[in-house]
Amino acid sequence: MLGLALSGGGARGIAHLGILAAIDELGLPVGRLAGVSSGAIAATFYAAGVPPREILRMFQAVNITRLTRIALSRYGLFKIDAVGTLFEEHLGVGCTFEQLRLPLTLVSTDLVEGVSVRFSSGLLVPPLLASSAVPILYKPVEFEGRQLVDGGLLNNLPVEALLEHEHPGLRIVGVHCNPPNPEAQFNNLRGVIERTLNLAIGSNTVLSKQHCDLLLEPPELRRFRTMSYRRASELFEIGYHYTLGRATDLEALLRNA
Repeated sequence: MLGLALSGGGARGIAHLGILAAIDELGLPVGRLAGVSSGAIAATFYAAGVPPREILRMFQAVNITRLTRIALSRYGLFKIDAVGTLFEEHLGVGCTFEQLRLPLTLVSTDLVEGVSVRFSSGLLVPPLLASSAVPILYKPVEFEGRQLVDGGLLNNLPVEALLEHEHPGLRIVGVHCNPPNPEAQFNNLRGVIERTLNLAIGSNTVLSKQHCDLLLEPPELRRFRTMSYRRASELFEIGYHYTLGRATDLEALLRNA
């Protein structure tokens, strides 16, 4: 069985859907998932039984302006309430981890204590919101007495969330959507900020990558920016074709389990 750890990556995280679609097409068994940020969203809907191509269609149908209402708060630019309502529309109000077809762990960051927090039981939507609440853009999510934000801040490849569960034969696959781009241009403020965040977040995945039995990291994703959401179909296809090209490695991984 495969244990998949899905990274954050903004729009690049859409490639996760293509990767999951290819895994399904290859008939490879998935035993457990862990996700953070955009990877948390992909992992959650997949664990709920929504086909990857359907998740892509759902995303493309979203009115982005609906999700970016200005927050009347000094803690974030946008309200996250609309995002939560969207999740509940598709996953169900009051949905829980226990209702998913596959075991799932979501990782967020406790902004007060400065630690990663994992959720794998109980209410599903609040931890999902927390895992994808990008600091500054969204207000922290208050849940279980914590102030929670995007899990990628401290752990952008949640491999440890898979390793903590004893599962004989589970092969750990890290799915990383933030390959470094040595040719990146950052000659304006936006570029400098994006490059700085990518380098900082990328550094916290080094140890996680070493714990993977296999790493999937489509190199073509380095050409895309964090906010390239309009190129969703292209990002999906990159993940899909890249994973089909790694079929031999994935099948060998399972044979050697």
